Amino acid sequence: MAPDLTLVTTAVALPFVAAAVSPLLYRVLGERTGYAGAVVATASFGLLATGVDDYGTVGVSWVPALDVGIQFTVDGWGLLFALLASGIGALVFVYSTSYMHGEEGLARYYAALLAFMGSILGVALASDLVFLFLFWELTSLCSFVLIGHHTEDAESRYSARMAMVVTVGGGLCLLAALLMLAAAARGALGGVTFDLTAMIANSGAMRAALRESGLFLPALGLIVVAAAAKSAQVPLHFWLPNAMVAPTPVSAFLHSATMVKVGVYLLGRVRPLLMSPEWVLIVATLGLVTMTVGALLAVASTDTKELLAYSTASHLGLMVAGFGFDIGYGAEAGAFHLLNHALFKAPLFLVAGIVVHEAGTRNLNNLGGLWRELPVTAAVTVVAALSMAGIPPFNGFYSKELLFEAAYEVAHEAGGLAWLYPAVATLASVLTVVYSLTFLALFFGERRAPAADVHRPPVTLIGPPAVLAVAAVVVSVAPQLAVDAIVQGAVDATATGEAQLAVGLPTHLSPPVAMSGVAVVGGVAAYPLRGRLATGVRRGVDAPVPVRPSGWYDWVVSTTTATSARFGSAVHNGLLRRYVGWTAAAGSLLALAGFAATGAPAPGALGGTGVTLAVAVVLGVATLAGVAVAAAASHVSGVLTLSILGFMLAIFFILASAPDLALTQLVIETLILLMFLLVLQRLPSFYSEIRPLSIARDASVSLLVGATAFVAVLLTIPDPDADPTSVATYYTEQAVPGGGGTNVVNVILVDFRAFDTLGELLVVTVAAIAILVLVTMRTRGEASEAASDGESIPDGGDSP
Repeated sequence: MAPDLTLVTTAVALPFVAAAVSPLLYRVLGERTGYAGAVVATASFGLLATGVDDYGTVGVSWVPALDVGIQFTVDGWGLLFALLASGIGALVFVYSTSYMHGEEGLARYYAALLAFMGSILGVALASDLVFLFLFWELTSLCSFVLIGHHTEDAESRYSARMAMVVTVGGGLCLLAALLMLAAAARGALGGVTFDLTAMIANSGAMRAALRESGLFLPALGLIVVAAAAKSAQVPLHFWLPNAMVAPTPVSAFLHSATMVKVGVYLLGRVRPLLMSPEWVLIVATLGLVTMTVGALLAVASTDTKELLAYSTASHLGLMVAGFGFDIGYGAEAGAFHLLNHALFKAPLFLVAGIVVHEAGTRNLNNLGGLWRELPVTAAVTVVAALSMAGIPPFNGFYSKELLFEAAYEVAHEAGGLAWLYPAVATLASVLTVVYSLTFLALFFGERRAPAADVHRPPVTLIGPPAVLAVAAVVVSVAPQLAVDAIVQGAVDATATGEAQLAVGLPTHLSPPVAMSGVAVVGGVAAYPLRGRLATGVRRGVDAPVPVRPSGWYDWVVSTTTATSARFGSAVHNGLLRRYVGWTAAAGSLLALAGFAATGAPAPGALGGTGVTLAVAVVLGVATLAGVAVAAAASHVSGVLTLSILGFMLAIFFILASAPDLALTQLVIETLILLMFLLVLQRLPSFYSEIRPLSIARDASVSLLVGATAFVAVLLTIPDPDADPTSVATYYTEQAVPGGGGTNVVNVILVDFRAFDTLGELLVVTVAAIAILVLVTMRTRGEASEAASDGESIPDGGDSP
């Protein structure tokens, strides 16, 4: 049974509609707007939950010629991600009503949070590459606003810019990869399409087409970079801890449960399409390296949210590594841990918010023994922290055990260096136990005096993490129940073959069980040595730029800023001639490079094109007029000679049976002539001597522009043997099906020349705005001058 289009579209659109009206809601509800957001999130969750068993693809066509449409695919993988986003979103909105009490900019905060939730739902369900990319970029935009919520704080602005640069840069890589997939689909699927579902259904043909065109490795590399940027994989992990300057509800929602999992979601989605030896080597290695590096940095952290941020990167590496392995256990580990991680990491972030809200500090060295004042919070932390550590029987253990299964099986089959996979996974798990116990020590460690008196949190603060902890307990007690309800569907959508997931506590000793035992025992044994370990990690972090997590980013930004300052003086020197020269030269070079890169066919023979004597005479006069313009002795003669060139073009259009173009050319030429003559009186009659270097530069730019125009014209000359009516026939036949209109001229202008028409409209709009600005500035200038002279300016009939 196919899903209902209205139901799915409503679930995705509802948060955007709420975001648009949230300023009005805030004026009515004030700080209670968070409850309205919770209602919206719950509604989206309910709409999607009603179609848990209704898998399929629905949508409506938008651009039929390119097979682009508003298309959603509901399957186990997308539904799992969407339900997590809307379910945890509802709890975060409730939590925000208390945590954000008294904050400024709450209307903007709730609008961005709602739009972000809608973007995540769009990413989870969109199956059209165009809309997938649109929602992908919207998540980056919304996270930029939310991370930089405290706009007056320099650190918030810095962190928001960093997150935007990294994630949007990854988005550009994703765009290039999606275009490569679309190009391969033309050959593999027999036509242009942006339907990701169709590509995955024909993954064998798609892989063959990508390899045949040489695009497989570039597409794979770009997708991995895009996923790594979004999901904070090494070496692009540095933006995530910096993003912790955002309010705690933002960290819990964006940076533990949803946004950072978008990259993991993408890898799971395209896994059946791109699975190959190269995929295993790149993705599995990247995931395990991130898992280890993130765990090391978490052990060295002294801030609660920083520890959770690095631990998030580490667990994201676990999911990436799972999807990197080409066996069933890999898909099972990635899909199941997506659920488990959300259930234990989101409450840990919310607990960190409660601690800072009640104790007034986030420093791990100043906190400990808080279970007496915060017993319920401590109970939530026990469940979540032990789940994060992978201690059986808590839910995190089951998905980590699946990763151990995948790593061991791949190593056992491949041998050699592949044995590093289970070794690194075990080492990272040992470190995971260490930092999980460190966080747990906030409540059960040595009693330290908090920076402020600790009070019991309100229900709206403790309720959301408690609900998530209860869900984690349910999965811990009955993991197969969660698998049967939603996880198995996610596994089916991401697996490359049959993968029936069955989980439970181990009943006999096996290599993966031994790996789990080493991780737990080793982590408990290493916990007393965490101080020495943290010191060693910090020395590496504080080393020169190549080692420091955000060092490369700071170096690139500072170098780019310094280079731009030096380069800017050469480009932006205030001379119009310089601006025109840079623009014309760059545009011409890009055009010529485009001709060369696309393999434009060489122009055909110029002879035998049937040029009449009249046309030859007109073009000859136009050529002489062009030469005369360059040799004109005065401005007036140059303008008049230029007008001769324009009028010759109008005559040429008449001879070419294009009277409409001729009329347009005559009108424009007349207007240009009048404008030139009006401007001449403002121009100086004599210019200073021009340097030979300037003459050579301008001549070179002129020749380059002329050569570009000449090549462009040659390339557009039709083949003498081509049917002269073929173009007209094409436009006539495609006017109704392709353009949706019956007037051929209108269809050409609006659809087939849409970009040209859009450009013309933009030019007119910019010109209108410029004129409005000039008029406004002149009025203000006159008013200011009059005021400085002591004159009174009338204002609605009243004198000041």
